[in-house]
Amino acid sequence: MATPYPIPASVPFPHGASDARGAANRGVAAWLFVCCALVFAMVVVGGVTRLTHSGLSITEWQPIVGTVPPLSDAQWQEAFAKYKLTPEYRQINTAMTLAGFKGIFWWEYAHRLLGRVIGLAFLIPLVWFVAWRRISSALAAKLIGILALGVVQGALGWYMVQSGLVDDPRVSPFRLSAHLGLAFAILAGMLWTAMTLRRPQRAAPDAPAQRTTRRLAFFLAALVFAMVLSGAFVAGIRAGFAYNTFPLMNGHLVPPEILMLHPPWMNFFWNMATVQFDHRILALVLVVVTLLLWWRLRTSPGLPSRAARGSNALLCMLALQIALGIATLLYVVPLSVAALHQAGALLTFALTLNVAHALR
Repeated sequence: MATPYPIPASVPFPHGASDARGAANRGVAAWLFVCCALVFAMVVVGGVTRLTHSGLSITEWQPIVGTVPPLSDAQWQEAFAKYKLTPEYRQINTAMTLAGFKGIFWWEYAHRLLGRVIGLAFLIPLVWFVAWRRISSALAAKLIGILALGVVQGALGWYMVQSGLVDDPRVSPFRLSAHLGLAFAILAGMLWTAMTLRRPQRAAPDAPAQRTTRRLAFFLAALVFAMVLSGAFVAGIRAGFAYNTFPLMNGHLVPPEILMLHPPWMNFFWNMATVQFDHRILALVLVVVTLLLWWRLRTSPGLPSRAARGSNALLCMLALQIALGIATLLYVVPLSVAALHQAGALLTFALTLNVAHALR
């Protein structure tokens, strides 16, 4: 009888067992990469949902029943009647017709449906892998943890939507930032696990200078994540519709309104000038740190070639991402460019994790 996967590395493999374990690892990694692609699509669709102001069109959270959209005229009228009770309709969209409502409804419905698809795409294979002992208990625990984060993400998404159904027809930027940040954290968990399964070997023990390079890569990943949260606040308070000039902000390097709110801490979350200024400064810091990492990977001997190649892709992606950010600002948040900018944030984050993983 063949030894079931996984087999501890310290135990000699029967004939073909190592190949079986490698094949199982590749299968699990491929599944996780597919899930990463679905999360990528989910974030992009979520960005379009926000940009088209569609996120408040569905006023109830029905994880099971809500899978089926309105199918008859009566059901559409019922859904539209519920939307008419929201502050967004009463304050902004009072002239909206049923046809216009359907336009925003389908974006939010697609976003929620994709969330359900991701849940099933993750849960069903996970149950199979565990039931047939295709993964170790340690890996199963990690994957169950990621699944739990996915459940929290769904609840957090509804918690975010609720904030725009009370008085202010905009969702809380704090909840939006948490929702987006958790999506990136879920992507990071799945991507890191998949890369580890595909490339289980680690870099050899290295010199202090090489350890510094590795720490720099992890710092860069944290910095990109902070940049993402900063972007969520820019989107949450719609700061991208102000100061639509570059490199100056309406003729100023530092806008005079940057500390106009009191107490001062409020400026970092509610002041358009401060929030956008912080986002610009973080972009500049990202450029400096990325260039430093790229340079160190070429001057420090003995580092994996995969890390150097990955830094090339990262540098190119960061340049494109900054160009998209500037275009989003100058053209006052056009839908297509802004959606590409959000997609670029995901790709930049993934490429940063790739370099950090190569140096682990």
